[in-house]
Amino acid sequence: MATSRRPVGVRFAFVTVVAASLVTGIAGGLVRAGVGVPASSAWMGQAVAGHAFLMICTFLGTVIGLERAVALRHRAAFAGPMASGLAGIAALAGAPTAAAWLVVAAALAFVAVNAAIVRRQRAAHTVLLLVGALAWLAGTALHALGGPSGAVVPWWFAFLVLTIAAERLEMTRLTRRRAGASHMLYSILFAMLSGAAISALFPLWGGVVFGASLVALAAWLLMFDIARRTVRASGLTRYMAICLLLGYAWLAIAGGAWIASTCGLPLRDAALHGLALGFVFSMMLGHAPVILPAIARVKVLFGATYYVPLVLLHASLVVRLAGGHLGSVALNLGAAGNALAIVAFAITVGGSALAWRSKTKARQAEHPQGVRRGDRVKGVGGVRGVRGVRDARGTRREQ
Repeated sequence: MATSRRPVGVRFAFVTVVAASLVTGIAGGLVRAGVGVPASSAWMGQAVAGHAFLMICTFLGTVIGLERAVALRHRAAFAGPMASGLAGIAALAGAPTAAAWLVVAAALAFVAVNAAIVRRQRAAHTVLLLVGALAWLAGTALHALGGPSGAVVPWWFAFLVLTIAAERLEMTRLTRRRAGASHMLYSILFAMLSGAAISALFPLWGGVVFGASLVALAAWLLMFDIARRTVRASGLTRYMAICLLLGYAWLAIAGGAWIASTCGLPLRDAALHGLALGFVFSMMLGHAPVILPAIARVKVLFGATYYVPLVLLHASLVVRLAGGHLGSVALNLGAAGNALAIVAFAITVGGSALAWRSKTKARQAEHPQGVRRGDRVKGVGGVRGVRGVRDARGTRREQ
């Protein structure tokens, strides 16, 4: 049965499992970086060992699965993100095998959801999303079967990179590009998938191909993404463009570090966290003001405070990766700054949601008879707002 509404209890359950994966994943990452975290040892050992699993599969996998389920507008589509969310709980409870197979089930459901979307709307970006889902399935299956991290992690990152590339392709599909640009993108992404596949058998060559594809993708995005022009705009549009351009720079750095670490240089942390934090989380910070309201059914009021976690994220990542070679203090400070940036962003989003609600109530108090069902328009994130209230770009929206 199709639906677009979810009971409050279901939404609370999703928020709980997503928050649990995020918080424990961050805590595990801090411990791995040498930062002392006061917590119960009952779950901390699992969080440390399963840091990548928690952050990629049970946090990001659940969030992305929710976004696709909302797009499909069918109750059954939420089974996948619920399975990946529960996998995080199982992992923390000391049942890694059950958690691994729960994520395999979530990836299978995610493939089915994206296949349904492709049948409904066959386009380049929906096909890429389906390919990304298949990459996640490949990585989760290898993980469940006991494959080495060197074979699993490239597939997990391929899932995230393909998802982001597909989203950018969708948002810029009306932009005119030079002949052959699309084929160039498909070739780069094919090389990335090939590198992930080769890494299982030939780690050196697979790592080189995978890293080179990341550098090539960064160059393609910097060349053809609309963010190069929208960065000269204002408000939310400019903020999103800055997030994107910074992310593309980190994607190139991570690709180079991936090649170097594969060849034996001590740049593994730069490869993994330059890609995960510098690229993936920068994309999340940029798109969250638009995507999160559609998922969580709340409106947000964009403001300059959104730049605080953005600056903190990238500054702390520079300290972590550039200063980490000088000693453990820089690594610890950088990792703590990374965690603080994520927490600050969550607080910023929550505060902006409360600010929107307060502004709407003030408007309703001023015009108690002027707010009717027909007086609503789409606001930030495509969520319905009050007619006449200015959106995040400062433009007055009228129906």
